Amino acid sequence: MNKVLYVVGCMLMFIINPLLAQETQVDSVAVESPDLLVSNDTTNVGAAKASLKDTVKIDNTREKVDGVAAVVGEYVILESDIDKSFIDMQTQGVSTKNITRCQVLGKLMEDKLYAHQAIQDSIVVTDAEVNSTVDRQMDFLVSQVGSMEKLLEFYRKDDEQSFREELFEIVKSQQLSQRMQAKVVEEIEITPEEVRQWYNSLAEDERPVFGDEVEIAQIVKVPEPSEAEVKETIDKLKEYKRDVEENGSSFAIKQTLYSEDPGKNSNGGIYKLSKNSGFVQEFKDVAFSTNEGEISEPFKTEFGYHIIYVEKIRGQERDVRHILLRPKISAEAIEETKDELAKIRTKILDGEFTFAEAARNFSDEKETRFDGGVLRNPETFDTKFELTKMDPTLYSQISDLQGDQISQPLQEETRTGIQFKLLKVIKRYKSHKADYSQDYVKIKELALKEKQFKEIAEWMDEKIKDTYVSVAPDSKGCDFANNWLKK
Repeated sequence: MNKVLYVVGCMLMFIINPLLAQETQVDSVAVESPDLLVSNDTTNVGAAKASLKDTVKIDNTREKVDGVAAVVGEYVILESDIDKSFIDMQTQGVSTKNITRCQVLGKLMEDKLYAHQAIQDSIVVTDAEVNSTVDRQMDFLVSQVGSMEKLLEFYRKDDEQSFREELFEIVKSQQLSQRMQAKVVEEIEITPEEVRQWYNSLAEDERPVFGDEVEIAQIVKVPEPSEAEVKETIDKLKEYKRDVEENGSSFAIKQTLYSEDPGKNSNGGIYKLSKNSGFVQEFKDVAFSTNEGEISEPFKTEFGYHIIYVEKIRGQERDVRHILLRPKISAEAIEETKDELAKIRTKILDGEFTFAEAARNFSDEKETRFDGGVLRNPETFDTKFELTKMDPTLYSQISDLQGDQISQPLQEETRTGIQFKLLKVIKRYKSHKADYSQDYVKIKELALKEKQFKEIAEWMDEKIKDTYVSVAPDSKGCDFANNWLKK
C-alpha cells in the first residue's frame, strides 16, 4: 500500500467533520423525517445558506419509509443517515464524486462504535455541553433559513422542542465519539528515531511533495485612545449599570442597543461560561467573582471595556451577558501610529537596526515580538506557511514582496480594533519533495498520524469483536476497511 496515500487518507478522515447521523433506538425504526442537516463548520456559510434557502422551496409532500443499514451496539444507522451524510459533505464543499455509500456507511459505523464504547468507558458529556452546542447550531440554521417557523416547516417538526430533542441526541453522540477517538490516541507519542525510520522506509517516489512556502515576520503598532476617550467609555458603562440597578432598566436591551461585541445576538446574548471556556482570563476572573443577579464594575480586556451581568449560576457554569465598548480612536492617534511605523521602516532600510531588532523593541504584538516578529502557522505551529493554504488576506499582503523588501504600513481591522503593521518575507521555499532536515516538523506530523491510525485500527479490530454488530443484507457485499462482518 502506498504509505503516503495511506497517511493522506488518514489525515482527511481526521480533518473532515464527523458525519452526522440520527440516533434511533433499535425498537423504534419506522418512518424518518426529512433530512436533518447540521454542521459545526462555518467556513462554507455561503454554500450552506444557499443550500438551505433553495431547499426550503422544495415540495416536502413525499414520504419515505426508512430501512436499517446497520446496528452497532445500541445504535441504529438508517439508510437515510447515509443520504444525510452525503448532503452534509456537499454543503461543506467536499466532493462526493469518488465516495461510495459503502464508505460512508463504514464511517458512520466507526462513529457509532466510538460513541458506544465511550458509554462503556464511562466517558461523560454533560447535558450543559450538549445544549450549548445545540443552541449554537440552532442559531446558525435559523440565520440561514430566515426564521424558526421556516426551519420547523422545512424539517417537518411540530415544535421547536421536538427539534431540539432530536438534535440533542445527534450532538451528544458526536461528542461522545470525538472524546473516545481522542482518548484512544491521547498518549501516543513518537520519538525522533521513529520519525527517521518512517521517513527512510518511504521509497523515493512515495515521499510527499510540499508546495511553495514562506516564512514571514511582522511589526505591529496599535493606536491608543486618549485618557479622555477612555474615561468617556468607562462613564458610559457606569451609567448603563446604574440605570439597570436603580431604575430597573433591562440589561439585555442595553446589550442589544449598545454593545460592540459582534456576537451579541448569538444565543440571545447569553454566554455560557465555565473556567475552561475559551475566554480571556480577565473576563473569566470578573465573571466568577460576580454574584448571581449582579453587574460588575467596568474592566478592561484586550477587546475594550466591559461590564458583566451574571444571569444564572449553575454549579461550575455561569450564564452571563456583557456590554463591550471600545474607546474611540482619534484621527490624530491613527495618523501618529502610521507615521511612527513608517519611520521604523525607514530606519530598518537605512541599516540602523534589523527587522528582528525593531520587532523586539517596538512591536505591540506580544505573541511575536520576542521571536523577532516571526509568525507561526496556527495549524502546524511551524514558521512556514504553504502559499496555497495561506489566509487570502495575508497572501495578498506578502505576494509581491521580494528579497529584503518591507511592506508599507498596512492598516487592518482585527477582533480587537484597528492596527498597523509592517510585513517582511524572511525566506521563500520552492515546491519540493520532503527533505528530512528541512521539513522535519511536517514529516513528524505525518509519521505520528500513521502511528495513531495504526493504533486506532488495532483498537477498532478489538472492539468490533466484543460489540454487537449487524449489517443489512444489501450492504454485506461492501468491502469495508474494518471487519464489520466479523469474517
